[in-house]
Amino acid sequence: MSKRDELIAKYAADLKDKCGVNADMDLLTKVTIGCGPSIYNADSSTVSGSDDSELATVKNNFLIKKLGLKDSADLDKGIQAVMDKYGQSNRNKYRAVVYYLLTKHFGKESAY
Repeated sequence: MSKRDELIAKYAADLKDKCGVNADMDLLTKVTIGCGPSIYNADSSTVSGSDDSELATVKNNFLIKKLGLKDSADLDKGIQAVMDKYGQSNRNKYRAVVYYLLTKHFGKESAY
């Protein structure tokens, strides 16, 4: 099993255990591949739910540029809903899992 396959399995377990979501493995794989090499770096593989600049990066680089959503208050609400679902007390919020949940939240599976 490749390193990426191991990470995808870990992300699927995170979705199930921490978010109560049974992952669409095809979509999760595409989202993970879309994250590129950031998933292999300890710092960039996670998202800090309490860091406003990090959340702004998620909003601008993922929601607006990747998913093609228009900038609005709904994006901030969506990010907050995903952070709440993942659990604010959960220290390690994997980027691929956050992006997967955001893709599902906004119904933008077609972007992949």
